[in-house]
Amino acid sequence: MRRISIFGATGSVGMSTLDLIQREPDAYDVVALTANRDVAGLATAARAVGAKVAVVADEAQYGALKDALAGSGVEAAAGEGALVDAAQAGAEWTMAAIVGCAGLKPTIAALQTGGTVALANKESLVSAGALMMQAATASGATLLPVDSEHNAIFQCLAGSSLDDVARIILTASGGPFRTLGYEDMRAITPAQAVAHPNWSMGAKISVDSATMMNKGLELIEAAHLFPVGLDRIEILVHPQSVIHSMVEYRDRSTLAQLGSPDMRIPIAHALAWPARIATPCQPLDLARIGRLDFEAPDDRRFPALRLARAAAQAGDASAAILNAANEVAVAAFLAGRIGFLDIAMIVEDVLNRYSAPMPACMDDVLHADATARVMAGDVMERLTV
Repeated sequence: MRRISIFGATGSVGMSTLDLIQREPDAYDVVALTANRDVAGLATAARAVGAKVAVVADEAQYGALKDALAGSGVEAAAGEGALVDAAQAGAEWTMAAIVGCAGLKPTIAALQTGGTVALANKESLVSAGALMMQAATASGATLLPVDSEHNAIFQCLAGSSLDDVARIILTASGGPFRTLGYEDMRAITPAQAVAHPNWSMGAKISVDSATMMNKGLELIEAAHLFPVGLDRIEILVHPQSVIHSMVEYRDRSTLAQLGSPDMRIPIAHALAWPARIATPCQPLDLARIGRLDFEAPDDRRFPALRLARAAAQAGDASAAILNAANEVAVAAFLAGRIGFLDIAMIVEDVLNRYSAPMPACMDDVLHADATARVMAGDVMERLTV
């Protein structure tokens, strides 16, 4: 049995991971499950898979979690320290799927154990990519990308040298507003922004997809995971979400990974790697799909792409600042406090006002993150006065 932990077990990626392991329960021994505040969902999942410990990030929910697990044999814990402890509790394979920068400390802790970390938390790699890659190298940990695009690149690179790569091409669906005019974007509502045409995802990542910040963050991720140079990483809009990314080699061969838009496919790849397991996902029917379309991204309507590339090129803490400001702005948009176009504007404003050196340690990352959040809040205050 493989000892595994799932961080962010009640989110969309966590639930997809649980779905896969419950189909083959004798193959997995669940060490830890975690959630932010969803006590009921966490307790139900922990009971179902017989987890050793369940951790809720919100310490105020500890009593409720303990009550929900009474008589189950599952230990209850709460708080940031408990998340880090759970990350070091002996799992061989950890799904890192906590949304946002909140996932940074437990992800680093899991990497430091030297096991395998399946990374679905892009914000951690964006904010502290150099530190995370250093931690993995120092401990001998294996870092497997779970985002469909990075997992696709990983598969296309199998057995090949990065020296032979001419281009990495990240594909993007373009989100729900791919063809919407710029002025029409002013009226976009949160309900419209979370309705992705192809993928079933959480609210935050769905809004990031709608602004295309998600693809900008993935660009920064790719630069850390596959260090070929930013000039060799491109973004291509592909509305059908059939090709999840491509790698072009210097002999001009281009390899693409295709599949149905179901996160259980890349999760299964990471869960079984270097082997393969069966999934309940729909097989790809290219005859039914009929055509695959591509177009260049529009940086004017989706300025997040430009901001993310500039942040990646800066060589300082700009990526952490961009990520923090974006998290604050997206939360404000979802709460109805700001408009859709204000998200990128706030991020750009913070990037123009604040810079910091490349983080040398975790405290540097957290300081840049916290400062950027305060500044983003100040920008929003001016907007809403």
